[in-house]
Amino acid sequence: MNGMVVVDKPSGMTSAQVVNVVKRALKARKVGHTGTLDPFATGVLVCCVNRATRLAQFLSYGKKRYEAVMRLGVRTDTQDFTGRVLSRSSAVGITNSKIESVFREFAGCMEQFPPYFSALKHQGEPLYKLAREGIFIQKPARQISIYTLTVLDINHPFVRFDVVCSHGTYVRTLCADIGEALGCGGHLVQLRRTESGGFKLEEAMSLKTLERHALAGKASNCVIPMNRALKEMPEVHVSSKLAEKMRHGRPVTITELGSHDDTWAQWVKVTDVNKNLVAILDSNEKKGVFPYMCVFPVNE
Repeated sequence: MNGMVVVDKPSGMTSAQVVNVVKRALKARKVGHTGTLDPFATGVLVCCVNRATRLAQFLSYGKKRYEAVMRLGVRTDTQDFTGRVLSRSSAVGITNSKIESVFREFAGCMEQFPPYFSALKHQGEPLYKLAREGIFIQKPARQISIYTLTVLDINHPFVRFDVVCSHGTYVRTLCADIGEALGCGGHLVQLRRTESGGFKLEEAMSLKTLERHALAGKASNCVIPMNRALKEMPEVHVSSKLAEKMRHGRPVTITELGSHDDTWAQWVKVTDVNKNLVAILDSNEKKGVFPYMCVFPVNE
């Protein structure tokens, strides 16, 4: 029972609560997720089970896709509908073409200030807890990438849009910033993650479906094997002899690997003749040797 479970997270649950349900249903030793969703948000939550928790670090940094709805004319302290209203402004007169024009300006690389109400920590304390006590800590701006940003529908004062973005992007902050650029303010009212770590919403299952399979003794049918988890990572197949060497953490050279593509991303996954995941390597070799990121012994 080592692999990934892709859950369609329901509204009203924290990501940690979803993890607890998965852990209980699968009777797993360890379960973690690859990117927090706010309690009101829904959609793809990739859960790593047992040995696969070691893959979370690689899945977390992939592109994420969301479908969201923002409301124009209302600013809140949390930048979403759960917060306290700070101000109201009229959005009357803001044309659809103006909205679409401003949206286009937010595509690309930029710096984004994390919201006061976030899970980031200050001296070991989550920012949202400090903010609830009236202590507002502004973290430094972070570099993010908005790969695509498309307006899907405008029904004043609501704007529905699709966004593909980098790890660490706050969609509610994006809504607040777009609202400011329009001069009326705005906040997030609905969020659904449609893709994360290469897994799409069509591959996700409800928690009820997971629990039903578990009760029927078919929990393994819900788990995606580790070798299929890192969809966007380049893959190299090796012989049984080389796989055994790598499972002991011994250095592997470019010559032994037999393949090296200059277009490789930061990491490369190695699988054996049975397509089992052997290791993940840093693709930036040092003195002709690829550094290990993690190794998966057979009997671990």
